[in-house]
Amino acid sequence: MQQTPSSKINLLVIDDDDINIFIISKIVEKTGYDVEICAKHNGQLAIDYIKDLVDSQQALPQLVLIDINMPILNGWEFIEAFEALDLKATNDMYMLSSSVYENDIEKAKSYKSVKGFISKPLSIDRLKELLAAID
Repeated sequence: MQQTPSSKINLLVIDDDDINIFIISKIVEKTGYDVEICAKHNGQLAIDYIKDLVDSQQALPQLVLIDINMPILNGWEFIEAFEALDLKATNDMYMLSSSVYENDIEKAKSYKSVKGFISKPLSIDRLKELLAAID
């Protein structure tokens, strides 16, 4: 079995679909990594959460998975708001979407904070790769 990191990895999932959040949590359990999941149902709630972490001088999540289509503040708007905070963040952000549009994949590449685009559903192997890159 693969070595797992010794410290807990903080994962922020930004998705308005409770089923997707549940599936991601089950996939996390199967990776063997010690992961604490925080889920926010839209980009505004996620920005508020990140601001609270910064204000209280807590560490930002090391991995962020962002859905595109959400109410209030969608995935793209979240990324723009996050980048406007101008944090010296060292987290890995990925768009996680059921979108199959090439322009969404290309748009994800245009943001400095976004490391890639992952098509839903998230696989155990792909999540293991993301978590191993953090270690």
